Amino acid sequence: MEQGWKPSGTDFRLSPYTGLTRESWIDAGKYLLTGIFQNIQNFDDPVVMPRYETEVTYPNAHTPGHKIQAEYFEGLARSFFLAAPMIHAEPELTVCGYRMRDYYRSQVLRSCTKGDPNWVLDMESMKAAEGGDDPFCTFQQTVETGALVICLWLCREEIWDTYTKEEKDRIAYFIKDYAQGCTIPHNWRLFNMLDMAFLYMEGYEIDRDIMRDHAQAILGWYAGDGWYRDGHSFDYYSCWAFNVYTAFWNLWYGYEEEPYLAARFEEQSNRLMETYGDFFDRDGWTNMWGRSCIYRNASTSAFAGNLLMRNPAADPGLARRICSGSLMQFLCRDDLLYQGVPVLGFYGPFLPMVQSYSCAESPFWLAKAFLCLYFPKDHPFWTERERGGTWESLGVRETKTTVLDGPGLCFCNHGANGTTELRTGKAEKEAGDDRGMWNYCKLSYSTKYPWESEPVTGIESQQYVLRDLTTDSCSKANALLWSGEREGVLYRRAVFGYSSSVEYLRTPAMDLADFAVPFGTFRADKMRFFRRPLELTLGAYGFPDNGTLIEERELDGAKAMILKGHDHMGREKQLAMTVFDGWDSLELVRSEGRNADSAHSMIVCARLRREKQYGYEPYLLLSQVLTRESAENFTQEELFPIKEIRYADPTRCGGYGPVTVLFKDGTLRTVDFYGMEARLMV
Repeated sequence: MEQGWKPSGTDFRLSPYTGLTRESWIDAGKYLLTGIFQNIQNFDDPVVMPRYETEVTYPNAHTPGHKIQAEYFEGLARSFFLAAPMIHAEPELTVCGYRMRDYYRSQVLRSCTKGDPNWVLDMESMKAAEGGDDPFCTFQQTVETGALVICLWLCREEIWDTYTKEEKDRIAYFIKDYAQGCTIPHNWRLFNMLDMAFLYMEGYEIDRDIMRDHAQAILGWYAGDGWYRDGHSFDYYSCWAFNVYTAFWNLWYGYEEEPYLAARFEEQSNRLMETYGDFFDRDGWTNMWGRSCIYRNASTSAFAGNLLMRNPAADPGLARRICSGSLMQFLCRDDLLYQGVPVLGFYGPFLPMVQSYSCAESPFWLAKAFLCLYFPKDHPFWTERERGGTWESLGVRETKTTVLDGPGLCFCNHGANGTTELRTGKAEKEAGDDRGMWNYCKLSYSTKYPWESEPVTGIESQQYVLRDLTTDSCSKANALLWSGEREGVLYRRAVFGYSSSVEYLRTPAMDLADFAVPFGTFRADKMRFFRRPLELTLGAYGFPDNGTLIEERELDGAKAMILKGHDHMGREKQLAMTVFDGWDSLELVRSEGRNADSAHSMIVCARLRREKQYGYEPYLLLSQVLTRESAENFTQEELFPIKEIRYADPTRCGGYGPVTVLFKDGTLRTVDFYGMEARLMV
């Protein structure tokens, strides 16, 4: 276990929340660079880091040999993302005996030089290695050229301007080969745009039609509220790709050559800034949600991206507070590094999250968070006092809920516990894609409770699991459809085994209705099943088990289970799940290696069973999950908050009509699924 980073040079007058300053960030950058370069034995060696995982990530036994060149380039470009702003801030920066500007100047040139041992192969050579028959094949190098040109711009005076014309031409030729070649039709188009924009800025000829084709496609994926669609679902790529790369494109090309497109990209970045601060919790922590979570606090790079625009809307003091808070979320942990290098995980190593397009060097993408070091000492990002935004005015028992219909996102800032919970929609994955469902189809994501994978068949954290007792088979919701908020209640539909080839009415589903309560979320969901007998389970968040106290309570037929303990870093944790109408029982499931925070964990799980094929039985399932970051007991009223439930149907099953829940604190919520079908979106 390696010791985490310890912030130095703190200033709690300027930064009352984190104490971090520009000097602290430079120190953090040196901490990460030292971890990288302690593994580089000679000046000529590429950035290839130690590996502990060789089955899922590349290169492995299932990938072609030339993929090693892609790993060379990924290591170079992504570590350069960290080094470039550091070199700009300290031109003579030396780490582990290597002067950074010398090392990267040499490695960049060598990566683009045919025949060099560190050459990463041009597109023609990659096609030949793949067989050369597919005109639409794409390569990882396209991604890394986009990173490369950003880095060359970030430390332009220190590296790019020192190359001879012949050396610049050699690099430019290599970049152009990928810039105008085939790319993947999603966020990758931005890499081609950046490559061409850099070349244009440096006086090289480009194909403007290709540039415009890519740019119009990017604009066409804008969904509203500052978010872009990138595939079936929405995730942080909208923030660390679309709302970062468009800023560089605007500066290098768009403002001058495509003013309409540039204006839209800036407008959309500013729109994101209206609510993005509330996407993080009171500590500035990033939520574990969506693919590529190994990039961690790269999510905060959208603030720097906005501040690069001509007319940014970001609050610099709030931006620095969140960026610094999220930096500490990860770097201060003792399980982040393996032999000095960020591991394949969110905190420590976590294989259930890892995807095949990653390699040992992929986590260096978290270096996007260090874009802020490009800003000079007198930039408002560094000089303005840290601000807490929403959290400064939020009452102890108040919750601020933000609903974004464009991307289908609802996030709640809980004043009671300082967490931010995210409820998503417009998510669709293949029925067997467990990683996809864990990343996108959980019912809720919490900044303080990273998602947990399946501990045993039939139980999932923050997911319903349906067991068909006739076939003894389980299914999970692989699609979340969005219906929006009405009168304080968010409506969605979770569809089990969703597929365009199956008639919609033959697909089991749950209609979801949930709303925020102090400390968490209350659920009043309705079953839409047509085959019985069946069992249904619903898990709470995965709870880190590093010594846990377990308590069970009952009141007027409602059951609650309370867990008290602490996370991997020793922070106090508490979780309570209460079930009301519709459920049969609560149980506890223990697991190992399934939680992103701790080796051992547990899930509180609700369970029910239905036997009749047809019959008017309880449809509505009422439950809540509460969390707090202390051992202070939940009150009886918090655990059992319901005063009365009013049903419209005479047998109180909730099959039709509105259901009104009256709480003991006087709050009233009415759940009515009628008409929901007309508003479903994916």
